[in-house]
Amino acid sequence: MTDSLSIQNMTYKRGMKTILQDANLTLAPGKIVGLLGENGAGKTTLMRLITGSAKGAGNIAVNGDTAEADRKRHVSFSEQLRGFSGNTKLTRIVDFYQTVYGDFEMDRFTELATFLQIDTSLKLAALSKGMKEKLIIALTLARRTDLYLLDEPFSGIDSMSRKKIINSILQWKPENATMVISDHYVSEIAPILDEIVVVKDQTIYAHRQADEVREEFHVGIEAYYESLYERGNDND
Repeated sequence: MTDSLSIQNMTYKRGMKTILQDANLTLAPGKIVGLLGENGAGKTTLMRLITGSAKGAGNIAVNGDTAEADRKRHVSFSEQLRGFSGNTKLTRIVDFYQTVYGDFEMDRFTELATFLQIDTSLKLAALSKGMKEKLIIALTLARRTDLYLLDEPFSGIDSMSRKKIINSILQWKPENATMVISDHYVSEIAPILDEIVVVKDQTIYAHRQADEVREEFHVGIEAYYESLYERGNDND
């Protein structure tokens, strides 16, 4: 079976600063993966490299496709709607997604919008930070694709809603699709994770099965992740 994602020897520099150096990662289809790391570690950069919106030195394949245009067909990325003004009606944003993405399913979006209590008659400026995050989640998951990249998707969402959404993720993810979630609410997303990837020291520092972490180290995902940062460069 073709890997959902393959990253080989990826290096990315911004100006004179190295953000990622010789990063390697392989993800199998059907997994939910937690992408963990401190602020500035390079998590968002890694996602942007996968989508092709950032350019680095190395090789990336999504479902076996390496060309940027082909990779983009397989990836749904939780972008922040920066291209839309505050006066834009949500219905126009949805229409845009339908036009641009052939895999966008309107029935699926409607179901997600109802579940997340999104009023699509409003303008973008009328939404709270939390409601904007819910809209982004709905737009991202309404596409039926192979790889979902959720970058800090719950940052402005209240605790009760956050838990409700996290618990429903399995319902929205197609069976063979892979979902990568970068989030600081590690303890809350931990129960749904199959694997964790830790970005540290400008590279993929650790890639582990979630169950293996619990069995081998007898701690939760969050405690293990924090220990990697506390112990410095010891990766044993």
